[in-house]
Amino acid sequence: MTHQDLAPSEALALIQGGEGWIYLDVRTEEEFQAGHAADAWNVPFAVRDAAGRMAPNPQFLEVVQKVFPKDSRLVVGCASGVRSEHACRLLDAQGYEHLANLSTGFLGARDGYGRVVRPGWQAAGMPCESAAPPERTYAALRARR
Repeated sequence: MTHQDLAPSEALALIQGGEGWIYLDVRTEEEFQAGHAADAWNVPFAVRDAAGRMAPNPQFLEVVQKVFPKDSRLVVGCASGVRSEHACRLLDAQGYEHLANLSTGFLGARDGYGRVVRPGWQAAGMPCESAAPPERTYAALRARR
């Protein structure tokens, strides 16, 4: 595994460091629309199935590969760091070499009881937004040819 696990301040330093790091939010479209890291791009790693349960997004890899070349520098984040860890592993296996997992996610890392044990991007005071330019939304990225 070649990705690194980062705290919110470390992830922000990479993104603002001028080396082209991009925040890839792998939460659902609904989670993304409710608030996300400023300038984030959204490609859900999991989506809700017909019964409302989370299931792997069958288009995740296809959309990421269509939008981000393998030499892209991606900070991958979700709600708590779990989906983003899985996404990093999958992308790593596909040849992506510049990956960083936001280990606390947007909302914070949680213990087995669901309690936040380490603050996430939002609680750590990192830049957030609730609206994204259409070109960074999953609907637009999925529609790219």
